[in-house]
Amino acid sequence: MREVHTTRDIARELARKYSTMTHDELDILESVLVPRKYAKGQIILAEGEICREILYVDIGLVRQFYEKRDLNKTRMVTEHLGVDGTIVMCIESLFREEPTKLQIEALENSICYALPKQRLEEVALHNVNIQILYRKILEESLILSQVHADLVRFESAQNRYKRMCTLMPKVVLRAPLNYIANYLQMTPETLSRVRSSSLNE
Repeated sequence: MREVHTTRDIARELARKYSTMTHDELDILESVLVPRKYAKGQIILAEGEICREILYVDIGLVRQFYEKRDLNKTRMVTEHLGVDGTIVMCIESLFREEPTKLQIEALENSICYALPKQRLEEVALHNVNIQILYRKILEESLILSQVHADLVRFESAQNRYKRMCTLMPKVVLRAPLNYIANYLQMTPETLSRVRSSSLNE
């Protein structure tokens, strides 16, 4: 059984990762956090909805994906996989306040903590360390998107998988193989070959 965290624990964890905070600032950050539980298979954010919050995954596994429609067929493309201790958001929808084309789904029973954008920005106006936390979360999200884009553009299938094992070891252990393959933009058969050769090295 995994440890159950309180909202205070999550505030401390976010402060540890992204910014130092006073006791009062931790109180404010804790007041912003909204605990959420999602069942395996539940859609957290559907296509056409507006993303209004940043999600911190405390326990669980989620995927961000979109539907790619070509002529008569539709396929799902996995854009991001988030596991314990990571942030998930649809950044374009969040800032433009427009309907998203991306969806977020829980792949395991998950406990998340939402940081509603409007409330976070209100408190960030008066708290420098919460401003820093907000900025660093956004920076991390943009860097992860760039890393993924570069991975699928410039790396061989073998190197894509190796880099994912280094950057996202928990995801590699827990996510279904078809979603890992999809995230790395390769077929499940190619992923199986790559995994086999990695184990034999």
